[in-house]
Amino acid sequence: MTAKNEKAAIIVAGLIIGVIASGLVLLGNPVNMGFCIACFIRDTAGGLGLHSAAAVQYVRPEIIGIILGSFILAFAKKEFSPRGGSSPMTRLALGFFAMIGCLMFLGCPFRMILRLAGGDLNAVLGLVGFVCGILVGVYFLNKGYSLKRTYKLPAGEGAMISVIAVVLLVLLVALPSLLKFTEPDGGPGAKHAAIAVSLAAGLIVGALAQHTRLCMVGGIRDMVLFRESKLLLGFIAIFISALAMNLILTAAGSGIFFRAAFAEQPVAHTDGLWNALGMALTGFACVLLGGCPLRQLVLSGEGNADSSVTIIGLLLGAAFAHNFGLASSAAGPTANGRIAVVIGLVVVAVIACVNTFGRSDA
Repeated sequence: MTAKNEKAAIIVAGLIIGVIASGLVLLGNPVNMGFCIACFIRDTAGGLGLHSAAAVQYVRPEIIGIILGSFILAFAKKEFSPRGGSSPMTRLALGFFAMIGCLMFLGCPFRMILRLAGGDLNAVLGLVGFVCGILVGVYFLNKGYSLKRTYKLPAGEGAMISVIAVVLLVLLVALPSLLKFTEPDGGPGAKHAAIAVSLAAGLIVGALAQHTRLCMVGGIRDMVLFRESKLLLGFIAIFISALAMNLILTAAGSGIFFRAAFAEQPVAHTDGLWNALGMALTGFACVLLGGCPLRQLVLSGEGNADSSVTIIGLLLGAAFAHNFGLASSAAGPTANGRIAVVIGLVVVAVIACVNTFGRSDA
């Protein structure tokens, strides 16, 4: 594929994903949350009983679909490549704190773009913090940061996360009594499209993201390091198509899909400092991981066991955040959440320094 065709493919994929995200809201997902990897992993953690926050408990088929969509396409293209062993516990810790940052902001980088497309001006401050966190991470990349090499693994090891995704789907469809669900009108966890629709959306997004290597963190990182804009163009396309869909749906009277304001935005708060700091932590951690939460799901579907460990870190971070009062709400960030973000910034900075300046081969 030529560079021109590659850019075109990324843009088309972004446009499709933006339409799908807005369509999911129309069909039942929370407003400005057609897709949110962090929120959906949080809901899934609740659905599995890993936390007791009743408002956010539902095993999200979109997460299952993204993993399986990536796995199916990677297998078909002979790009399924089981590998891992690159500082797995460090990656787990980085995933944990990336989730803490996301739940301070109330959204992952993907949802940040969708919040912007819905007119949520708080996401502008999140974007500023996100870029700053990435720039700090790029500094360490330029200085030689590395989590060491990966190693070839057995096929079963690489496919394990996809097997788990299938098991979750079976539980959701055939044995829902074993899972936890938010009561109707009980919170964001109760708002969702039909299982088949959500799964199909996840499969499409997973396949598109696998094919184009979409990654918000990678887009900004590559623009800074190499002046390469192709990955960033994908998320600009998501913003444009989601914005267009939101404006059309609002004008058609289907609901309020777009409202430019800071106050009274769905599943959001107006504390600008902590919106920025939360996304700064997420951006910093994800640069060191090599990709945003969406990219980690896609890589896990391709057989990357290190990304699967990162997903476990994200899951644990979500459970920990809701069990210990770290996650924000519409009322704003909690005191515990503020402390956790500061600790996270320190821990991630230490990880960056140790793996840049403290390496034995440095």
